[in-house]
Amino acid sequence: MVSLSKGQGISLTKAASSLSVIAMGLGWDVAKKKGFFGGVKDGEPVDLDASCLMFDSRGTLVDTIWFRQLKSRDGSVIHTGDNRTGDGDGDDEVIHVRLNDVPAAVTTLVFTVNSFTGQNFSTIENAFCRVVNMANNSELARFNLTGSGSHTAQVMSKLVRKDGGWDFVAIGTHGSGRTFQDLMPLITAAL
Repeated sequence: MVSLSKGQGISLTKAASSLSVIAMGLGWDVAKKKGFFGGVKDGEPVDLDASCLMFDSRGTLVDTIWFRQLKSRDGSVIHTGDNRTGDGDGDDEVIHVRLNDVPAAVTTLVFTVNSFTGQNFSTIENAFCRVVNMANNSELARFNLTGSGSHTAQVMSKLVRKDGGWDFVAIGTHGSGRTFQDLMPLITAAL
């Protein structure tokens, strides 16, 4: 597993030569609050939403996968559903990508995260996105998203078709908005 910093990338094809299905997992926890008399209590639930946007080589948006459309029209990308609290360990939202089924015209898949409930990232901790090889459940790359701030969204990462394979690139651009539509200028700049 490779831990990436903002702007770094990894060739998924080199990391796993027979890679066919990956999962992009998003995980987070609600930050603990200090209570009266020095105690610690749970914060308010935070509804982070992962989205995937499919683009062609001209930067034209081909399809979107998010909590209102859980499957791409061609069936190559599937969102497993909306987690509205961040409860539990591990991935809270997962988007599966069948790499061999992504249409040839699609060259880039951009992954975003938005706080649908409007809380900013100072109210979450342990946030990450990661790429997992579904053939053996091995983690190929991870990008830490935690970093308090007033932003309510991030352009997390992208998959880029390259030399017959796929590269994963950590983006980490902060933004604001409840859905990916609010991030479109930042998303297109990241292509």
